[in-house]
Amino acid sequence: MNDTASKALIAALAAENAAVFGYGVVAARAAENRRSAVNTAITEHRAARDRVAAALTAGGTQAPPAALGYNPPFPVADAESAIRLALVLEEDCATGYRALLEQADADALRRLGLDRLTDVATRAATWRLALKISPSTVALPGAGSQR
Repeated sequence: MNDTASKALIAALAAENAAVFGYGVVAARAAENRRSAVNTAITEHRAARDRVAAALTAGGTQAPPAALGYNPPFPVADAESAIRLALVLEEDCATGYRALLEQADADALRRLGLDRLTDVATRAATWRLALKISPSTVALPGAGSQR
């Protein structure tokens, strides 16, 4: 694995670590009817974090540990702000996976980037629908801030 691909994987891992932590905050404030989707997202981000860490290790790079904590980009005080945070987490992961897709030097890494970019873009669209944001999809997920 080249250095550029390794850095992209590390950035994707950092986004996944933040998502795992952030979805804990989301879970604490999400409305009851969103709990199942939030729990699914947490499970999927944990699995993705582990896949990215394994890809780093397989490429000869030690996966850096998660930060001890993360600060949400805004106060999360109610169900709506919790879903806004979920959207930010998905968009941040999309940015990481798009970079991985662009920088990958092996088919397996490109597949990981594409699969994860598809997953997080789909979940971001779901959160945009919940927030009544139109359009709910973006043309180029991860290409830049959609906020």
